[in-house]
Amino acid sequence: MKFSKTVKTIGAAMIIAAVAAGMTGCGNKEGAASGSNDTAQIGFIAALSGSASAYGISQQEGINMAAEEINKSGFKVNIQTEDSKGAPQDAINAAQKMMGNHVSVIIGPMTSNEAKAVWPMTQQAGIPTLGISITAEGMTDGGNYLFRNSVPESMNIPQTVKKTHAMLGYKNVAILYANDNEQHVTAEKYFEQALKAEGVNIVAKETFASKDSDFSAQLTNIQGKNPDAVVICSLYQEGALILKKMREMGMNQPVLGDNGFVSPELGKLAGKAADNVYVSSMWSPNRNDEKTKAFVANYTKKYGHAPDQFAAGAYDGVYMVVDAMKRAGTTTDKAKIRDAMAQMKNFNGVCGTFSFNEKRDPVVDLVLLKMNDGVFQAAN
Repeated sequence: MKFSKTVKTIGAAMIIAAVAAGMTGCGNKEGAASGSNDTAQIGFIAALSGSASAYGISQQEGINMAAEEINKSGFKVNIQTEDSKGAPQDAINAAQKMMGNHVSVIIGPMTSNEAKAVWPMTQQAGIPTLGISITAEGMTDGGNYLFRNSVPESMNIPQTVKKTHAMLGYKNVAILYANDNEQHVTAEKYFEQALKAEGVNIVAKETFASKDSDFSAQLTNIQGKNPDAVVICSLYQEGALILKKMREMGMNQPVLGDNGFVSPELGKLAGKAADNVYVSSMWSPNRNDEKTKAFVANYTKKYGHAPDQFAAGAYDGVYMVVDAMKRAGTTTDKAKIRDAMAQMKNFNGVCGTFSFNEKRDPVVDLVLLKMNDGVFQAAN
């Protein structure tokens, strides 16, 4: 999903109109659409339909569960939810609507391409914005109101490479990545850097477009180079197709994935073909922590399935926002909420202990995961 000049133009053109609507919510008064002054108005933008909806639905479940718990505690939050369909223009429309509804914080949108369209608007409007699944590099560089609790690929991928190289001892690696998606282009760059730093040879590099379904030519080229391992940077849909084709061709090498692989849907779609896939994540359901254990149990009971990284990151995101509001002593003063978010240190979430660094990126420990029988488990 490469961020096009067209979308940039649309986003820039709509900033003025969006800010005009949104800036009216920068004071301490809530508009008629936002309800009680005592209720924190939080916007949530994600792809709840379309090809990436599995990620968005997981996020929505985590968001709603956190909001229900918080409301029971006495602190009141209202989540204004909008479906971006994974499209930058729809994400822009959603952000505009939320600005008019006087939200104090926006969580989302879901993908790096969407955030590149929306975040200049929220920064200019002075609305604290928290990305919960944004991993492309430099996403928070656009301004001091932009945060994320999702680990960027520059932090994630070097750990994946370093740990798997020590574990597996591969010498030659091939790379296959989606070249029209900001996240995966970034991921490929950091995989290449990390592999070279470990002294690993890159024997082949192949590309494809998101939503492609035939990868035979690329995999045939890779197979001819006989790599010890294969790097795949893609969302789980294409990733599952690639893995199944690889295994059909007799390519049983271990596979290293980027953040797009960190979904149980990969195992559901690819089955045994997803075995021997490695990724790094801040989230592990097996984390030996009482808060994490309670979250997994309560989430599974509520929704009938275990949480994934996207649900856990979203759940933590709501609590981070509320924590900042409590420390700031306000649910409406966006500048004070922003300052409190920037000062967050050692926040204890279900994904680990978080702080924000000077770029408002998360500082949190990562876990190497390996898929076996369709389930990610801690590999180290």
